[in-house]
Amino acid sequence: MNPTLPAPLDVKLMNLTATVLFVGCVALVLAAGAWWVLRHPAFAIARIVVQGDLVHNNAVTLRANVAPHLGGNFFTLNLHTARAAFEQVPWVRSAQVRREYPGTLQVVLQEHRAVANWGDEAGTAMVNRQGEVFDANADDAEYEGLPRLKGPQGQSAVVLQMHGRLQALVEPLGMVVQELELTGRGGWRLVMDSGAEVELGGGSTEEVLQRTERFVRTLTQVAAQYGRRADALESADLRHGAGYALRLRGVTTVTAGQGAPARR
Repeated sequence: MNPTLPAPLDVKLMNLTATVLFVGCVALVLAAGAWWVLRHPAFAIARIVVQGDLVHNNAVTLRANVAPHLGGNFFTLNLHTARAAFEQVPWVRSAQVRREYPGTLQVVLQEHRAVANWGDEAGTAMVNRQGEVFDANADDAEYEGLPRLKGPQGQSAVVLQMHGRLQALVEPLGMVVQELELTGRGGWRLVMDSGAEVELGGGSTEEVLQRTERFVRTLTQVAAQYGRRADALESADLRHGAGYALRLRGVTTVTAGQGAPARR
């Protein structure tokens, strides 16, 4: 029995070349087919369904504004990019985007719920229920009565929480904390809806609240000593360790031509 002779080198090269050409042709055919499929109108995004409790946006304007920024079709669309496009829309806090065959993009939006203004009056920033700052550019009259909060960057949630606790303390006086500021040095300052300004000082949250509670508990009694009610308050300074100083409307103590606030 004669042993099988190895194929000549030129035959091997021909076989290898044929195999490479065959594989290349198959790859080209598959690529062309994929290109045709992915760009066929049948696979375009035909519908964008927007859901969520929307107050400041509606599905029609959202689709019109965001659709031009959505590149690709049903299969090639980048969902992270699409989500970012929806979250760039004013008042949109978060977006969930998913595909739904055939050709539908399902979007669930959550809007910001503003509870306070943030920063200077000239700004357009607001704070939502989660204590997050967002740019609202709101001109609606319904937001004119919201309190104004101020503080260092990244402290909006802390200021919002403190506002809630301080408001609970002053409510028995019939007052509203209209403005609250956390200074860069850690001190607190508030302004009532009557315009009265109160310096709360610094320290831990509990220390500030304790000083405020003592002030609220005794203000009516102190004001009565001067024939006034608590709503006659013009300003107060709670930064004194043993008490506080306050100024009441229509009350003045004058010594040698110098005005001085009443003290407690």
